[in-house]
Amino acid sequence: MRSNRIRTTVLAATAVLAALSLTACGGDDGTDAKKPAASVQATDDASTGTPDKDSTAPTDAEPASDQAPTDATKPAEKPEKPAAKPGQPAGKPASKPKPKSPVTCTGANTKVTVTKVTRPINHLLLTVTNTGDRPCYAYHAPMLRFDGAQAVFRVLQDSRPQAVVTLDPGASAYAAIGLTGEPNGQKPYPSKHLGVTFADRADAPINGSQAELTLPAGTYWDDNGFVTYWQSEMSDALVY
Repeated sequence: MRSNRIRTTVLAATAVLAALSLTACGGDDGTDAKKPAASVQATDDASTGTPDKDSTAPTDAEPASDQAPTDATKPAEKPEKPAAKPGQPAGKPASKPKPKSPVTCTGANTKVTVTKVTRPINHLLLTVTNTGDRPCYAYHAPMLRFDGAQAVFRVLQDSRPQAVVTLDPGASAYAAIGLTGEPNGQKPYPSKHLGVTFADRADAPINGSQAELTLPAGTYWDDNGFVTYWQSEMSDALVY
C-alpha cells in the first residue's frame, strides 16, 4: 500500500512538471509578450515629444525669402500714362502774355528833358523817354516854341530818319536843337522856357501833349535855328 501511494505521488508530480514545461514553451513565441513593451515605448516617445530624425533633416529647397517672386507675389506696377493724341500737346504750356500794340508818344506817356551840350556849339539836346507800359511811336520831329515866339521852330528836313522811331518802355529817343544859324546880323532872343508838342502820324500837333521845360541859363536862339527829327541814337541827332 505504501509503495502504491508513493508511485501515485511521483506520477502526479511528473504531470505537473510536464504542464509547466508546456506553458513555458508556449510563451517563447514572443508575440503577445512583447506587444505591451512596444506600446509603452510608443507612449513614452509621444509624451516626451522626441522629434523624428527625418523631420529635423535639412531639405534641399532654399528659404522662401530667397526664392524668386511669383506673379502672385510681385508688386503691382504703376499704370503708364496714356500717350498724347496726335496734334495734342503732352502738357499744358505756360501761356505767354500777348505783346501790347504800340501807341503814339505823347506828353502823358513820356518824360522829356533838355540839356546843353559842348559839341556842337550852340546846341541843346532833347531826350524823350517812354514811361508807359506799351511801346510808342515818336513821329516826325518835336514841335518847339520858345517863350515869346509866335511860330514853331524850324524843322531840319535833312534829318528825317529812314523809319519811324519806336520806343519800348524805358527806351529813349533824341532830337538836337541848333539855337542859331549862320550869322546874318540878327540879334538872338533870350529864352527861359521851351514848349515841346508831339506830332501824330499825319504830322499834326497832338492837343494836350505839350511838355513845358526850363531852358539852361543863358539860352539864346534866332530864326535861323532848327530842330532835328527824333533819332534812335544820340550821335545821329548831334551830327547836324
